Amino acid sequence: MKTVAIQNITRPLERPVQARYCDRFACQFRGLMFRRSLAPDEGLLLVQKRENRTESAIHMLFMFIDLAVVWIDSAQRVVDVKFARRWRLMYAPQAPARCVLELPARQIDAFRVGDQLKFDDES
Repeated sequence: MKTVAIQNITRPLERPVQARYCDRFACQFRGLMFRRSLAPDEGLLLVQKRENRTESAIHMLFMFIDLAVVWIDSAQRVVDVKFARRWRLMYAPQAPARCVLELPARQIDAFRVGDQLKFDDES
């Protein structure tokens, strides 16, 4: 599976996030369901075909961990950040997004609306 290193250009991270690149339905449907933990710099990048609010909404059903969720537009700019609690029905961004970055909950303060990100293909 493809992995991307994600860096926050606006507010540099101690280490880039190593995110699995997920642009297929099966991968997006499974997401992080049933996972019991994530490494501090591990994430999942859900990539949609187009930028909008509806397709970038997520659910937290069958999730055993809380997440920090970062919505990103086509220009790789953060449009929303939320703390997503396990077993909640739905979270949607405040603005259209093309990518959803799911991270360990402890990463919630590492990203803010307006931050410019950079994706580097690792594999």
